[in-house]
Parts: sequence; C-alpha cells; structure tokens
Amino acid sequence: MSVRVPAKVNLQLGVGPLRDDGYHDLVNVFHAVSLFDEVTAAPADALGIAVEAAPGSRVAIDGVPTGDGNLAARAARLVAGRLGVEPRVALRIRKAIPVAGGMAGGSADAAAALLACARLWDDPAAPALTPGDLLELGARLGSDVPFALFGGTAVGTGRGERLTAATVHGTFHWVFATADGGLSTPAVYAECDRIRAARGGDVPWPEASGDLMAALAAGDAKALGAALTNDLQPAALALRPSLRETLDAGRDLGAIGALVSGSGPTCAFLAADAAGAAELAGALGRAGVAAQALAAHGPVPGATVI
Repeated sequence: MSVRVPAKVNLQLGVGPLRDDGYHDLVNVFHAVSLFDEVTAAPADALGIAVEAAPGSRVAIDGVPTGDGNLAARAARLVAGRLGVEPRVALRIRKAIPVAGGMAGGSADAAAALLACARLWDDPAAPALTPGDLLELGARLGSDVPFALFGGTAVGTGRGERLTAATVHGTFHWVFATADGGLSTPAVYAECDRIRAARGGDVPWPEASGDLMAALAAGDAKALGAALTNDLQPAALALRPSLRETLDAGRDLGAIGALVSGSGPTCAFLAADAAGAAELAGALGRAGVAAQALAAHGPVPGATVI
C-alpha cells in the first residue's frame, strides 16, 4: 500500500503567548504544495523502516531516523494499537520534501504511514478507521500531522491541529530555497520567546489575517505575497543570519512574496505564475544563496493512496 503526501508552507504562522504547559496557541494558515514524499507499507515479520531519496531528488537523508525515533514508526504503532493487530510492517519512505527544512516532511511521512497502515490492515469484517479517526491519531503525533492528511489550504488553531478548510481560487506558484543543515524547532520557539521577553509588553493572541484570507479567496497572488507573515521568522533569522541574504536575493530576483517557511531554514518565495517560478528557481540557484531551489505549486490534496 503506497501513499503520496505533500509538503506544506505556512502562509501565516501566528504565535500566541507561552502557555503554562510550555506550548503556544497558534494560528497556522497551512498550504499544501507539490513536493511529495511517498510511503509504502508492506507486510513483514516486524516493524522496520527504510529511507531513501526519491528518484531525481537531491534530498539529504543522512539525519532521518530509521527506528522508533521516526514519526512514521510511531504512526504504525498507533494504527496497530487502534486496530488490535501487531505492527508487523515494513515502511519504505521515499523523500523529496527537504529534511529539517520547516516544510513538515517528518509529519507528512507520519500522516502517510497512518493512512497506508490503516488500509493495509483494514479488515472487511471490522469497522475501518475513518478520516476523523486518522486526524485524531495524527494530532497525537504532532501539530502538523493532521494537515498532511487534510491537504489543500486550511486554518489550524490550538497547536495547529484543529483544521478548517480555507476558500481558495486558482493555483499559486512557489520556489523553495533550501539551506544546508536544519534548524531545531524547539530552539526557534525558545528564541522567539527570548526576543519577545527582551522587547517587553504583552504578546497578542493570534488571529487569521483578513487580508490573507481575502487574497486566497480572490486568487490574487500579488495580494497574497503582501500578506504572508511568520512570527517565527525573526527568531529563525537570529539563529541563522544567512537566511536574510536568501530572502533579500529572492525579492531582488522578482519574488512577489517571501518568508521563512515555518521554523526554517527553508525560505519560500511566491511567484506571479509558473514561468516566473521556474525563472526564479534558476536565478536563485545561480546566485548561490541556497543549497537548491525547488519550484512547486499549491494547493494540492493531502495524503492520497496511489
């Protein structure tokens, strides 16, 4: 059973005050884009994971865990526990989503594993797991996992796991500039908290941007580019100052919108159209400000059996 699953970019990442439990309330406007991982689940004597770069991809997979540290393994165990079966499955993960790049590749693989294992172990004599069941299991794995199942464009609240579909017209064209090495998501959040504490004052509760939602509904790429925001971007730039050069280069080369994707270090650039995205990707590659520049479009569906 094979499942294809997309990367995401956060069109808006609003981070609320630090809660007593150590988390933040978020407003995440998620957007699924056409960079895909593929997870295949096959019967086996025991749970095992193999990871490889997708054909034609230059994704570095050296740091991807192949044991229980991989969210896909935890996903398989959750499905097995819910269905009352042993997690005897071999998971093969083919990666084209940048690793540790702020595009939720690990969460995408977990979502794909949830769906693949649910289909693999589906017993016609017993009730199958519903999409709602999979979303609930995904939320137990991480804040970004439910959206990888959901796909399209959606507003996430809470820790990002409560999803409402957004109204979107048209297709938007992107370029993702990856960086060598990753950024720790907890470290970026901690730096965000440090910056805010040093600045003083109250941190407002986040709300979905009206300008952003209107741009999506109108299919207006220029307005969308102007409305992109990420409250974690100052922290990511503080921890990785070289990203500022990448963002500036993308804007100078014609991007109509630019921001750090999630907790970074990938930078996302919005182009006016597909031709503009292809041109921008080539220009960023020649400028030497990114490890690679990948063109993609969105929105696209979430995890899908292929």
